[in-house]
Amino acid sequence: MRLLLGVIIMFENLTNKFEEIFSSLKKAASLDEKQVDEGLKSIRQALLEADVSLNVAKDFIAKVKPKVLGQEIIRSTSPGDMVVKIVYDELVNFLGESNTEINLNAIPPVPMMLVGLQGSGKTTTTAKLAKYLEKNKKKKIMMVSLDVYRPAAQEQLRSLGEQNNILTLPIIEGQLPADICRRAVNAANLNGAEIILFDTAGRTQIDLQMMSEIKQIESIIKPTETFLVADSLTGQVAAEVAKEFKNTVNLTGIVLTRADGDARGGAALSMKYVSQVPIKFLGVGEKIENLEVFHPDRIANRILGMGDIVSLVEKAAEDLGEENLKKAEENLKKGQFSMEDYLTQLRQMKKMGGIEGIMSFMPGVSKMKSQMDASGIDEGVITKNEAIILSMTKKERGNPKIIDGSRKKRIANGSGTDAATINKLLKQFKMMSEMMKKMSKGNLKGMSDKGIPPELLNQLK
Repeated sequence: MRLLLGVIIMFENLTNKFEEIFSSLKKAASLDEKQVDEGLKSIRQALLEADVSLNVAKDFIAKVKPKVLGQEIIRSTSPGDMVVKIVYDELVNFLGESNTEINLNAIPPVPMMLVGLQGSGKTTTTAKLAKYLEKNKKKKIMMVSLDVYRPAAQEQLRSLGEQNNILTLPIIEGQLPADICRRAVNAANLNGAEIILFDTAGRTQIDLQMMSEIKQIESIIKPTETFLVADSLTGQVAAEVAKEFKNTVNLTGIVLTRADGDARGGAALSMKYVSQVPIKFLGVGEKIENLEVFHPDRIANRILGMGDIVSLVEKAAEDLGEENLKKAEENLKKGQFSMEDYLTQLRQMKKMGGIEGIMSFMPGVSKMKSQMDASGIDEGVITKNEAIILSMTKKERGNPKIIDGSRKKRIANGSGTDAATINKLLKQFKMMSEMMKKMSKGNLKGMSDKGIPPELLNQLK
């Protein structure tokens, strides 16, 4: 759940502000310079409130303004949409244009180094990155702790490796970081590890000793990637930290942690622009799988309230599995939708963050959220409905029409609900069945950009 919602939470405030600004601009049949200036002023204020640094916000507006005041806007039949397109393009430029792949171009074991301040989540991120590389790149990883200063730092990484079946370098008390590096390469070769992740020591603040040690480690291991792990909650401070590390080592990528706890998101915009180093990952939760690849174009879409259907589909495909996807597709083509299909759908929704999690990936995020808030939808409805379906017999799931008063009473007792809740579920199921039949015929009218269908909202209450 947190993996899916992390980025949504991170940019929530900025998204809401931008949607308000663009909603006003889109209503205008034409735009004059005064309207443009007011809109850009609002955008600049929204960026500052999102904790984007002043210089970055000023530079952003400076790049957008001449394009917005250009002839293409004046002549456009939809000037508001053109403004959105220009802002989107510039956001993508600021965020990095495209996702940057991890550099594995070296003779194994490929060395990679993680740096950052103490408390940024560097050790946990090392384990998350290891798991990501194992799962997505099919590589055997060895994790190595170079933190000989913080009590139990090496033991923490060893424990994370043990819990998640990731190879770690055995600890030798009193060994210096440089010696650990050399021993790690030999150990990786002996154990068949293809990538070594070096977790360096952090400090409460940047100092000469810290930077000198990192430079020494860099010269020994010659990493293909050096990731700066930074806490997104530190806002503008994170951008300055990135700048300092960039001046010391060959920084190749940034991992922003605690993205799920920052509703502003200014750190992401500022760090990339100030350091000119790509953001490659976001940490969006405490679990080892809570690491999300950073896609600048998708992030820009989310910030502007355009949704992120690509990520939603990818996540759905990953969780549901190829076999279940084929089955669902076949049923949809036939216009079939059973109570078993509905149960699968409910469980999928839980995995993907519930109703709000799914809807947050659709265009018009804030509108949908306000609709849900106004309707008083309880996310617990998914769990209740799941319990009701599980309390049904196989025959009842296959043909819900046979569920009469006595059956409802039995199902209510088994699910800890009541007859009224069961009636709502049956109405929801009927509606979903009809929607699936329409979809199977290619009729998606009324299911696009108007938010959540009111009739569905009413049934969810």
